[in-house]
Amino acid sequence: MNVTIVGGGFGGVKAALELAKDDEIKVKLISANTNFVYYPALYSTATGHHHKESWVSLEFIFRDYTNVELIYDTIATIDPNKKTLHGKKDAYHYTKLILALGSVTTYFGIEGLDHYTFGIKSEEEIRQLQKHLFSQMGDKGVIDKRYVVIGGGPTGVELAGALGAYLERLREFFGLREQKIQITLVEAAPRILPRMSEAASRAAVKRLKDLGVRIETNKMVQSATTAGLVINGKPIKTQTVIWTSGVANAPFFKKNSAHFQLNPRGKVIVNEYLLARPNIYVIGDNADTALSGLAQTAIHDGLFVARNIKRTHAGLKPHKYKTRNLGVVVPIGSNWAIYERGAIRLTGIPGAFMRDMADIVGHHDILPMGHAIDTWRAGAKPRLRIPEDLSAID
Repeated sequence: MNVTIVGGGFGGVKAALELAKDDEIKVKLISANTNFVYYPALYSTATGHHHKESWVSLEFIFRDYTNVELIYDTIATIDPNKKTLHGKKDAYHYTKLILALGSVTTYFGIEGLDHYTFGIKSEEEIRQLQKHLFSQMGDKGVIDKRYVVIGGGPTGVELAGALGAYLERLREFFGLREQKIQITLVEAAPRILPRMSEAASRAAVKRLKDLGVRIETNKMVQSATTAGLVINGKPIKTQTVIWTSGVANAPFFKKNSAHFQLNPRGKVIVNEYLLARPNIYVIGDNADTALSGLAQTAIHDGLFVARNIKRTHAGLKPHKYKTRNLGVVVPIGSNWAIYERGAIRLTGIPGAFMRDMADIVGHHDILPMGHAIDTWRAGAKPRLRIPEDLSAID
């Protein structure tokens, strides 16, 4: 049996690994990127920790699987009638298809955000941010008076909590005198971490304020320029704006909307088996499911679909989909995190322990345990890195 997977993120890679356990199944994994990206650690890599915790090559992950073919291409269109995918490089026929393309950054049409802000959602974005910070302090000897993080979701909160310590390490490394700076976290909603409980939000606010972070809620960004931002009609002077807000479904689905039923947010409506059409599964961030958007959901979806494909191949009845909530854990600064699952809430060191366990499990979902632990350990010690090649500065 042949299975084609589009997307080299959590869902696609997990599905491929599960299917590849059966030598009778041939897997074709098509990815626009050569690396698998561990998104929960990107804030950490952006603030000086080892890049090994954030990305690993797909070649390495599948090095022992001879029944997995890796293809690097960007899929643009689909013809379900001919069971054909069309990419930038070639066309590909499929028998069974899993679409796991993940999400993309959106700037909501706000003027200047795409040109005058930095991001941390990819290796390239992290490199650009670090080059900017190194250039400011190393080449110009300047420390920005104000650093602005936009987006009060987990990524923005994690970055705001870690940014101050990173800037201090940079300042010391470049031998600059101590200066007063301000890190501001801006969120359009009434509170940060809006998908978590109000109690979790209050705990996060207290922790961030203890770290010296200023929090601005109910604030809308209206434009960005080289000089700074305009927020609720007020100009904010800054040279460093980091955009962590705004995600949208992969544009592939809007472009091919004639073949899919989309909800108002652009996510694909699927049935109880995560099928969008006969022989086409849609999983993870792309699917209209209750916990869509979480890494753990993408992993769960990939495993669920892969096992159902193997069940049907063996002549067994497929299982129906059930969501799986393992909780959310958000680190804020060193050795402190919030973990929440239903009525259970842990903060501080116990929360940080849960985050460590979540990262080890998350890496192990993709890598053998030994490599997973090594990858997790790689991010434990902060190091300053030359942005051009990410080699260490000790």
